[in-house]
Amino acid sequence: MMSEIKPLILVCNDDGFFSPGIKALAKVASEFGEVVIVAPDRQQSAVGHAITMSVPLRANELTIAKKYKGFAVNGTPADCVKLAHGNLLERKPDLILSGINHGSNAGINILYSGTVSAATEGTILGYSSIAVSCTAYPEEADLTGAQEAARRVIKFVLDRGGLPKGVTLNVNAPAGEFKGIEWSRMADSRYVEEYEGRVDPFNRSYYWLTGEFELLDDGSDSDIHILNEGKATVTPIQYDLTDYSLLKDFGSNNL
Repeated sequence: MMSEIKPLILVCNDDGFFSPGIKALAKVASEFGEVVIVAPDRQQSAVGHAITMSVPLRANELTIAKKYKGFAVNGTPADCVKLAHGNLLERKPDLILSGINHGSNAGINILYSGTVSAATEGTILGYSSIAVSCTAYPEEADLTGAQEAARRVIKFVLDRGGLPKGVTLNVNAPAGEFKGIEWSRMADSRYVEEYEGRVDPFNRSYYWLTGEFELLDDGSDSDIHILNEGKATVTPIQYDLTDYSLLKDFGSNNL
């Protein structure tokens, strides 16, 4: 009698191969299948969906916590998923997870996040993909709530046999204990930014990004509102940026 093959789960992130968050997510993923980690070899936060074209990519085979095998890649999160898909894995994954990111990826952060982009790249390649983030930035943050949120969403996706084409699930959770999870939409938000001008010891000008996050709506169904109430959120997102209602409206007009 042949043994059942466990689902293969690819785990990635943007905080780097050795971050506490990726270990926490790998631990949850191991409850559902075989885990392989392919992640950047260094911090890659806020790189979005960038891919590397100017330098060669190298993948060093490593092990985390003496049990999770994988590869540390000198590239972006999207690079890692592409390389895993095309070159590094012995078989195609059944699920792609990205996280647990240290810091919220709710609201406009979705667009900047390397963690979310790793999951989105998985969706583009045809895999069911989930991004998971915790609102707390410190490496020692309590990730138990984010782990439980991830556990529930992973089970949901596997039980239903995957996600619809083009859809990624973006999960966010407060630090600390799990207090529930709700479906949500992306909150309308932005960063009000400035570049502070400075001069280095050689009298050369440079600029340092500063700014503040601005929430433009606080609707009760938005991810940020629900997070502020202490619950985790899951938001279905898609990489097709077409505004179909406007396309239909404009499409009747000649240019």
